[in-house]
Amino acid sequence: MKKSLQRRMAILGLVFATLLVFLYIKNPAHDATPYFESIALLRQIKQLDARRELDAVKSKLGVNSSYDPLVNALSELDTLRGQVNQLGIQQLQATPADWDRSFGAYRDTAEYKTGLIEQFKTHNAVLRNSLAFLPTAASDIRNVILPMAHQEQDENREVLEQLTAQVDGVLLNSLVFSQSATDGQVSEILTGLDKLAAVSMSLPPAVTDGLDIFMAHVRTLIAEHNRVNELLSTIAAVPVAAHIDDLEYLLSSVEQKAIARTQQYRQYLLLLSAVLAGLLLYLASRLVRSYAVINRVNQQLKAANDNLEQRVQDRTLELQQAQGKLVDSARQAGMAEIATNVLHNVGNVLNSVNIAADQAMRQVRTSKVQGLARAMQMLNQHATDLGEYITQDEKGKLLPGYLNQLTEALQAEQQSILNELGQLTHSVDHIKEIVSTQQAYAGAANLVEPLQIDSVIEDALRMNNSAFTRHQVTVVKQFSEVPVLLLDKHRLLLILINLISNAKNAMADPAGHARTLTLSVAMVDTATLQIGVQDDGQGIEPDNLTRIFNHGFTTRKDGHGFGLHSCAVAAMEMGGNLTAHSDGPGKGAAFVLELPAQAVQEMP
Repeated sequence: MKKSLQRRMAILGLVFATLLVFLYIKNPAHDATPYFESIALLRQIKQLDARRELDAVKSKLGVNSSYDPLVNALSELDTLRGQVNQLGIQQLQATPADWDRSFGAYRDTAEYKTGLIEQFKTHNAVLRNSLAFLPTAASDIRNVILPMAHQEQDENREVLEQLTAQVDGVLLNSLVFSQSATDGQVSEILTGLDKLAAVSMSLPPAVTDGLDIFMAHVRTLIAEHNRVNELLSTIAAVPVAAHIDDLEYLLSSVEQKAIARTQQYRQYLLLLSAVLAGLLLYLASRLVRSYAVINRVNQQLKAANDNLEQRVQDRTLELQQAQGKLVDSARQAGMAEIATNVLHNVGNVLNSVNIAADQAMRQVRTSKVQGLARAMQMLNQHATDLGEYITQDEKGKLLPGYLNQLTEALQAEQQSILNELGQLTHSVDHIKEIVSTQQAYAGAANLVEPLQIDSVIEDALRMNNSAFTRHQVTVVKQFSEVPVLLLDKHRLLLILINLISNAKNAMADPAGHARTLTLSVAMVDTATLQIGVQDDGQGIEPDNLTRIFNHGFTTRKDGHGFGLHSCAVAAMEMGGNLTAHSDGPGKGAAFVLELPAQAVQEMP
């Protein structure tokens, strides 16, 4: 009964705690900063919009001599509009459609108003130009009429003076009209223009041209003044401020809902906190009453623990004995693997030793020394008449030239045998180093020395040179410029010999296609050496790519599965890695060796 009650109380406490955590997560600290920023930006936009209307009126009245205030406000409005949109989307994540609709209406209205202002700028510019040019046009007419008036008779002089007065009247009425337009002023200006048109028909062309220009600008002033006034009225009627108010109302509604929701969650949190506190008090009282029971159980556990410690000691002794046996078995297995690797690597080099020894033996068997013995036999037969024999006898005359040719042949033969013996000695030394390296695995540090990578690869190629010739393998070298590097020479040579031998065996298929082995060397960065060995042989199955470096795994009938495994181990011991890639059977394979290397000298 007690256990059932405790279980129910624990479940109830867990439920309350879960609800408390849920409400806490659902009610993060409300930040009103985005709301106030949005409202401030909207009011700033409203002020800029009103200022643009005022600047338009000032431009119409001529207070502003340029349209810079109308142009500069656009970039600032665009920036503020983008900021408001971002803040609005952030605040109205729950109802993005409402914000998109309201903000879209505001944006469309603002763009429409901007288009109207652009039209206003165009028409107002024409209006201001015509208004500015009217005094100049009237002055030009007077300058033409006054000289003519002095030369004409009294009657004609009076007509010209009246014409000048009419031009001044139309000019004055036009200037007054530009400041305060009325329908009566328009009628009066048009009447003056009709009179000027009627009078100009009897005047000289010099006066008529000036009058036409003057009257054209007056008519332009009347038309553009009406159009500018209409645009100003339309601009003032565009409800940009109303849409901004809608956005403010939408943000305010969301903010009020967020505040109300926050207060509601806080009330829930307080209620659940009070219930959970009462539950914790009850559990604490139960815990105090259970303290005596816990003490009694602890005493029993201590007695059981003493007994368990003795059993653990006995079991530990048994495990130590079993561990000793496992260590011996592991040591023997490791020694067997090392011996296998040594034998495999020595076998690869012994193959080169056998080839070099066989080549030297064939050269000795076919040596030109027998020709020297025959020549000496001929000389011994004519020892008494040697001079006459060499100078008179046909065969004797040929003997000195033959000896010269024989000498050159023996020298070349000697050099070839020396090369083979040198290769043989180099291979034997490498066998010694393989054995020494394997013996040093117990803890000796790797021996690094300055190496020219090209020469190490050439040594590995020479050890397989006879096999390349026998299998008609073409070697392609793609060597980038690499500085002298500090590396373990014999481990690197072991890896290269195995990889090149593996590539050679992969191309041993008797099919008549060309066999190409591509070797590449490059520094992928300042401290990583990359060596590639690629063949166009039988390739690797995709399933075998993940097992190709496993100990004992091989796809050759006469293979042992030790070579690539030992290469991978040697690469890891040098701090690098060895990877394999193949597009599938019959498509060749590529092995890439990457080693960290320290340059002894910088590349030129």
